[in-house]
Amino acid sequence: MRSIKGIPESRVVEIWRDCLAGRTDLVTEEDGPVEIVYPGRLNDDRGADLRDAVIALRRRLRRGEVEIHVRSSSWWGHRHYLDPSYNRVILHVVYQHDTDKAVVLQDGRRVPTLALEKFVAENRQRSLPCRPVAGRRGDDFIGGVLDSAGDLRFAARVAEFRADLSLLGPAQALYEGIMGALGYVKNKAPMIELARRLPLSRLAGAVPAGIPDEEYLARSLLLGTAGLLPSNIEGWAGCLRQLWGSHGVTETMDSGGWHSFKVRPGNLPRRRLAAMSYLLLRYRDEGLPAGLLRVLENAAPETDRSGLEDALVVTASDYWMENLDFGLPARGPVLALLGEDRAGIIVVNVLLPFAAAWGPSALAAKAAEIYRCYPSLAENAPERYMRRQLGVSRLPVNSARRQQGLLHVFKTFCSQGRCVACPLGG
Repeated sequence: MRSIKGIPESRVVEIWRDCLAGRTDLVTEEDGPVEIVYPGRLNDDRGADLRDAVIALRRRLRRGEVEIHVRSSSWWGHRHYLDPSYNRVILHVVYQHDTDKAVVLQDGRRVPTLALEKFVAENRQRSLPCRPVAGRRGDDFIGGVLDSAGDLRFAARVAEFRADLSLLGPAQALYEGIMGALGYVKNKAPMIELARRLPLSRLAGAVPAGIPDEEYLARSLLLGTAGLLPSNIEGWAGCLRQLWGSHGVTETMDSGGWHSFKVRPGNLPRRRLAAMSYLLLRYRDEGLPAGLLRVLENAAPETDRSGLEDALVVTASDYWMENLDFGLPARGPVLALLGEDRAGIIVVNVLLPFAAAWGPSALAAKAAEIYRCYPSLAENAPERYMRRQLGVSRLPVNSARRQQGLLHVFKTFCSQGRCVACPLGG
């Protein structure tokens, strides 16, 4: 049952997210005081309802996930105690406590339960300190804070690339950056692992110069080393498996490490690895860094977004014109292997900070200028949550720089429980 006394689970989520921050009188059913530092954001993957939450239990900060039910017995009714995807839960939040059984995770640890019924009845509700910021300070203030935060995030990305350049060299650093961006959040880690198992120098050496484009794509070791080639030996998949096997590579990644749950067909790992193969083909003569930086050198800072994105967009062709994945024929318009939205994200998060870290001073300055002028990108889940948290429309978040600023605030302050230090609400 998902409601009690007219209280649906969605209302319990609202109370938790909007009304309890900063209260010092909350006590769990195990008689331990708990303070809500940051309630977290809705989870769009397996596991608990909210992720990135920060609470204080006995004055010690804990970060993790929060599961919410109307009744505490639902933890057992939904069999969460058998699911390892709930092992990051740090607090069970319910409206009514109706069982004496303690919450136990799949790994054996116990988690306290906070029942909200009595606290809601007291009507002592508080919101996060940043919630009224829009009405109190206005769009100009928010925009200025986000511009500064966006610059800090860009500077951090530049510093990360400088560290990678000293360890990996420019080609491998850029290759790993693009591979990570192609993986989104869910497959970023295995994408980077694959890039390190199969470095760009090895990929280039595995394919002789001068071979036809189709054979170049077929000889790509990415799908095989990722453990994502199907077992059948017919058609395009069979050709890939045969050519991959001819390289004598025996060590592959565990295919179970790749995630497809709640991943849109266009973002499936095999399609993204196919996109990377096409990018390597596009720049095989001059090399990936030189090819992309050449495009950047010719770009106009305020007007040439499309040119930068076109350098990364990969339209579907060959096998991928008719199939979304191996064994998954397309039933409608075929999605690009790498579309404009993801290309824009790679430009902002990878190409521009890479150029600022590695390029000569004139190119580094140009990359920073393009970043400051870059229009807003496709909205992601953390951004949607942050706008709701702040109570702002899309209007003041009207550039990629400000979107990056929102992410910087979320990662640096919200998810770390540092509300007091946050420029938006401290």
